[in-house]
Amino acid sequence: ATKTQLIFDEISKTLGGYPVDFQGARILTGSEEGSLGWVTVNYLLGTFHTYLGSWVHPTGGQTFGAMDLGGASTQMTFQPTGAIQDKDTEMFFRLYGYNYTIYTHSYLCYGQDQVFKRLLANILQGWSSGLVAHPCYAKGYRANISLASVFNSPCVPSGPADLSVNVTVEGTGDPTECHRAIGNVFNFSACQSKADCSFDGVYQPPAQGEFY
Repeated sequence: ATKTQLIFDEISKTLGGYPVDFQGARILTGSEEGSLGWVTVNYLLGTFHTYLGSWVHPTGGQTFGAMDLGGASTQMTFQPTGAIQDKDTEMFFRLYGYNYTIYTHSYLCYGQDQVFKRLLANILQGWSSGLVAHPCYAKGYRANISLASVFNSPCVPSGPADLSVNVTVEGTGDPTECHRAIGNVFNFSACQSKADCSFDGVYQPPAQGEFY
């Protein structure tokens, strides 16, 4: 059995001993994580129902989008105005008597931690020795970073042969160059100016409304 399965076996054994209708535990898919986060946001904001002497559905029923920035991935979920073309990104809910069809996609390797690693990996291209100038760090800030901590990730392209080396990264505090460097992490050209595409050729209807 894998380590993951052993962990869930212990979870099932423990929770199964409580007086609740426990039906199992598993890892959520990215789509489930994104869509359930969307439900949570809109429930807490009173989008689905609100109390006005009695529980009623708010006039207009406008929902909010949810962007969940995790460590390894980011989930983007919202209710588009038109039909969703890619059914793999479509989720349906019936909540408090109303139907909701939402778009959700999990951008693997675009969570905060992994984007930071990919950004630094790009900056390190061509580096051989000395300080590494990082435009997104505050000017004068220094940090010692091991190459292994950057390149030992499935989200980062292969790096130097010797990953045991430590490098000193120094911030230059250059917002223009930082914006350019971050932009290089995303492949916007793959969308070929399509309105229903975000980056890396990923289908996404035009985002609309407020997001949390």
